[in-house]
Amino acid sequence: MQLTNFRRVAAGGAAAALTFAGVAAATATPAFAASSKVSVVHGIPDTPVDVYVNGKKTLNNFKPGTVAGPLTLPEGEYDIALTKPGEAIDKAILKVDDAEVPGGANISLAAHLSADGKPEITPFVNDTSKVGAGKARLIVRHTAAAPAVDVRAGGKPVFENLTNPKEAKADVDAGMVKADVVLAGTDTVAIGPADLDLKEGTATIVYAIGSAKDKNLGVVAQTITGLHSAPHGVPSGTGGQAGTGVDAWWYALAGAGVLLLVGGGARVATARTGRK
Repeated sequence: MQLTNFRRVAAGGAAAALTFAGVAAATATPAFAASSKVSVVHGIPDTPVDVYVNGKKTLNNFKPGTVAGPLTLPEGEYDIALTKPGEAIDKAILKVDDAEVPGGANISLAAHLSADGKPEITPFVNDTSKVGAGKARLIVRHTAAAPAVDVRAGGKPVFENLTNPKEAKADVDAGMVKADVVLAGTDTVAIGPADLDLKEGTATIVYAIGSAKDKNLGVVAQTITGLHSAPHGVPSGTGGQAGTGVDAWWYALAGAGVLLLVGGGARVATARTGRK
């Protein structure tokens, strides 16, 4: 599900500016505020960025194809700016001021290309409901500059006609699955095949990223754990490769009392449907 209830303000002067598709970020935090778990997925090819929060650089040279987080973050209001690496904050390619963000969710914030190839950021609410014994959750998110696709497992379509920036999901038997992505209604492979290890009690989120035109399509994977039917701890998550400086980013944010987040309650779309 995509979040849509956030204020956004774009900075001018950049031809290839990042745009927030219903995204925001936050600052001063109440002592007992509700919190969200937030991960950041970078799926824009060849576009490393520096991230500033309340005027402080909190993430340096965040690389494409990497995942940062998750971190438990309180709700609040923040100012955030994205710049090209090494550039001053007054040259931000995107700036969001005083954005209000509620808490109480598990969020993935995906920086990616739109269907027509423009950089944007889309927030997704992750389904952390429990899965049955022997089951795992598979979530596929189309965040690439590419036409509609079908996602196949073992050569058979599992999710069909998925468009950017939609998602589809299903609870499936845990185990190894060979998956690929084909152009919708065809056998023309766009991504893969790849082996997915769907572990019991987890959600595996696969992001299709890149550009079909530029022939750099790929995937980034994120895993959320702790979804067993019997409680096995608080649902968290892991990503693919961790970008350089990610740990420093989280610690800098926490130390300054300035935490980047998106949040908010929303109902989760049912299996095999787009986001509501």
